[in-house]
Amino acid sequence: MRIKEIVREAILEDIGRGDLFSLVSDHRMVEAKVIAKENGILSGKIYVKELGIMEHIDIEFLKYDGNEIKKGDIICYVRGEVERVLMYERVILNMLQHCSGIATNTAEFVKLTKGYDIKLLDTRKTRPGLRIMEKYAVRCGGGTNHRLGLDDCLMLKDTHLAAIDDLKLFIQQARKRIPYTSKIEVECESIEAAKEAMEAGSDLVMCDNMQPAQIKEVVEFRNQHFKHVLLEASGNITKENLIEYAKTGIDAISSGSLIHKAVWLDFSMRIEG
Repeated sequence: MRIKEIVREAILEDIGRGDLFSLVSDHRMVEAKVIAKENGILSGKIYVKELGIMEHIDIEFLKYDGNEIKKGDIICYVRGEVERVLMYERVILNMLQHCSGIATNTAEFVKLTKGYDIKLLDTRKTRPGLRIMEKYAVRCGGGTNHRLGLDDCLMLKDTHLAAIDDLKLFIQQARKRIPYTSKIEVECESIEAAKEAMEAGSDLVMCDNMQPAQIKEVVEFRNQHFKHVLLEASGNITKENLIEYAKTGIDAISSGSLIHKAVWLDFSMRIEG
């Protein structure tokens, strides 16, 4: 879903048939400021700016997506008729809080892996209708997007593999049908399965729910026999055990918790008297 569509849906959801305050407002011009109440990483500016363009409200940002912000920082000014500023207050705050929470959470993961040549990836575990927004927030926090959808890469998970008799033959046939630039990734839960996936011709192998010691063996096998194959670790990886996985020599770590475990960053809007 594009930026305009996400913003439009958020507005329609909140306003409904119209803000009742507008029926009694005196239409005075006001200036409001959005203030950070916590430290973190800002995200969501592009969505709020689009709201301002769509609804003809003057929104001036002092910070940019990806910027580090501190408690007390003024993020932006919102100017216009009082009823219009207040009409969009919650939508503005929701978008900033939600996106900044994901960006901040992602940045904490990224910081832990500093010094390791590794990418932090998100997953498709996103809220319906908000995938583009949430994955954008991951990028603001220094993470890297995995698949945006099923059309990005042919990924064979355990449920797919249960319906495949000959993996090598399946991959050979898939190469003839999927786009030339598309890659094939195979989810593996054991060292032997990972070796089989590489020998079958996969471009990427996901080491799912494997222990770091097991992944090290997979990495060693890859380095000796299939240097072109990318390796990804996933499954129950947290901030507490992240470094152990980073030390294995894996190319990437994917975690749905970058998004679904993120806590909203707190912001408030105040109108100057």
